[in-house]
Amino acid sequence: MTLSDEQITGGLTLDHDLVFSQRPVDPEMRESTSMWLYDETGRFALPRFGIEAEASSWDNRRVQGNFAFAGGRIMDGAGMGAAHSPFGPDGRPTVLGAGPLACTCIEPFRKWRVRWDGPVRDGTVDQQITKTLDPGNIVPAQFDIELTMAAPAWVQDNSPEKVARMSEADAREAGNMGIGWRFEQLLRAEGTLTFDGETHDFRGTGLRIKRQSVRPMTGFSGHCWQSAIFPDGRGFGYIAYPTREDGYQFNEAYIWQDGRMYEARATTIPWLRRIVGEGDDCSLELESELGTTRIAGVSALQTFRVGNPDIGGLNLNQGGARYTWDGQSAYGMMERSSHESLTTFG
Repeated sequence: MTLSDEQITGGLTLDHDLVFSQRPVDPEMRESTSMWLYDETGRFALPRFGIEAEASSWDNRRVQGNFAFAGGRIMDGAGMGAAHSPFGPDGRPTVLGAGPLACTCIEPFRKWRVRWDGPVRDGTVDQQITKTLDPGNIVPAQFDIELTMAAPAWVQDNSPEKVARMSEADAREAGNMGIGWRFEQLLRAEGTLTFDGETHDFRGTGLRIKRQSVRPMTGFSGHCWQSAIFPDGRGFGYIAYPTREDGYQFNEAYIWQDGRMYEARATTIPWLRRIVGEGDDCSLELESELGTTRIAGVSALQTFRVGNPDIGGLNLNQGGARYTWDGQSAYGMMERSSHESLTTFG
């Protein structure tokens, strides 16, 4: 099925998938691109790699590179990296790059290429959980993967004009998502991953996220975010925050099925309560005009940041799960965060 430009952009324009050609004037503005990729056989995953290009440090950008392997091995490429030129061979601003990572738009909303060539810290997910990862155990890693979008963009539009009309509490929630715009797209991937001196073919699925926004994160108290695309082309995604004291909950979801995006809401949500390397129940339910959609999930290919300072000291889980929906299975993404008082180990 070939989607029109209007369908695949989710109401945005094709130019929304290009990058800033120069430093934004607002020092709080950021250009962010991240990806989550999962080998179709479950051998390994890249459960979030990306770049946070903030105007206040435009030439020196935050880079994240999570590598997770069946059996509990992880590699961590987080750090800072010098900015790359945003201009591709055709002169358009199509490249968001920093240090070892380059993310290149080949065809807006349809095809991207991602490449990593640089050092990572080698260890295990248990070492991440116990904060005993050896910072000196450095190894090289590379990947070169082409991404083909498999569904329309799911868009969150929190323009400053829209936020100005919100209540103070709702504007705070909008800030957690980002004041500006954000979208994500389900995808299929093919390429190579090189580690331990060997190159492995990579075929799989995943998710791409792109935003241009100001994100104050005031009062952020946790979240649960899951998505996957299945062999028959169906997919889902949602993001939910914990219910506030006044009873309000940010909770937005979609189901992609038979060439249509259905608005949905998550009604069963596997909040982060156990810090465990694999095997956590992360099943979910979504309500939409299709009725109740039940998707079973078991965590796999996990990484953790315990007491992550970037989000107020919350425990952060960035990993994946093996999801099952109506008898078909697929690996997909999962990111969760919770206050340490709500989580146990093991």
